[in-house]
Amino acid sequence: MGFQQRLTDALADRRSRGLYRTHLTLGSSQGPLVRLDGKNYLNFCSNDYLGLAAHPCLVSAFKTAADQYGVGSGSAHLVCGHLAPHLELEQRLIAFTGRQRVLLFSSGYQANMAVLTSLLAKGDRVFEDRLNHASLLDGGLHSGARFRRFPHNDSKTLATLLAREGGDGDTLVAVDGVFSMDGDCAPLAEIAALCRQHSAWLMVDDAHGIGVLGATGLGSTEAAGLSADDVPVLMATFGKALGTGGAFVAGSETLVEGLTQLARGYIYTTAMAPAIAAATVAALDLLQEENWRRQALDNLVQRFRRGARQLDLPLMTSNSAIQPLLVGDAGDAMALSGRLNKRGVLISAIRPPTVPQGSARLRITLTAGHSEDQIDELLEHLRACITQGAV
Repeated sequence: MGFQQRLTDALADRRSRGLYRTHLTLGSSQGPLVRLDGKNYLNFCSNDYLGLAAHPCLVSAFKTAADQYGVGSGSAHLVCGHLAPHLELEQRLIAFTGRQRVLLFSSGYQANMAVLTSLLAKGDRVFEDRLNHASLLDGGLHSGARFRRFPHNDSKTLATLLAREGGDGDTLVAVDGVFSMDGDCAPLAEIAALCRQHSAWLMVDDAHGIGVLGATGLGSTEAAGLSADDVPVLMATFGKALGTGGAFVAGSETLVEGLTQLARGYIYTTAMAPAIAAATVAALDLLQEENWRRQALDNLVQRFRRGARQLDLPLMTSNSAIQPLLVGDAGDAMALSGRLNKRGVLISAIRPPTVPQGSARLRITLTAGHSEDQIDELLEHLRACITQGAV
């Protein structure tokens, strides 16, 4: 067939099924209001949960570090790309997470792939929730271990798999703390108990939980009352609630040193920009000093869900900042997103293969930067577009 024809056919197929993806190019910073094609939009599709992406403290820390350390890190961490801001961020994260060591990565995808392909070997077993993020699923598939998925948040099936599929190798259970497309949380306390019972390690990807959940903002593991011993591998990203970019893996001295020496995704990748690391330190300061942000976000989530119930909107079950509105058909989801767009509301339609067939949705995300009036305005736009098809 040839690569050209194969790609042409694949693109045509995506278009015909309403699954084609396109870029949005903003002309402003992230925030409740953004600029797109010269027009202001209410923004309800950003993961900037605490409203920190354009915060003056982060911007100032970034500028100061860029003046001192430049823009690029220049090399991989293990050559000469590990600068003072990287070390400071690692030390701050060690204190924040209560883990022995922390390793920085340029993205959450890279971090998950690095952990799973380095930690697991042929003969091992890895069990993952069916709705895990693609990076966890891809890491499991490429690890060489026996890879099994269990139904979403189904601890009973996981218990059966752990009891039935013994072997000579080791076992890892990997789950999202908060599921990025459904907004619900994993039953981490139940899963951790099963892991202890079967001498398995638990890995939690808390990209959408850190900064938002828990008494101190440590995330879904804190909210579930779990310790570092309960969760030997913790991964989280900086590009959501913390407002910057990159990711980290936290765990024991042995785990992190093992990844440092063995993880190809760490060894052979240029380190994140030092200014990003410095801005993330500033974000951690705000996270710990301004607890009101988490409370404000929770209040807005509850206000939105109350209003949605009154309007009988088809929201999925979620108490996180991610509030999916189930549509079903991919074309219908795109049409609804388009009607909202014409009203000046920016919400992405999420379609297969990101979500299962027949479960296309609008992924509505709320942030601490939104106001109550903006939540009420969103509800009115949704009511008009869903019940009346208004533009």
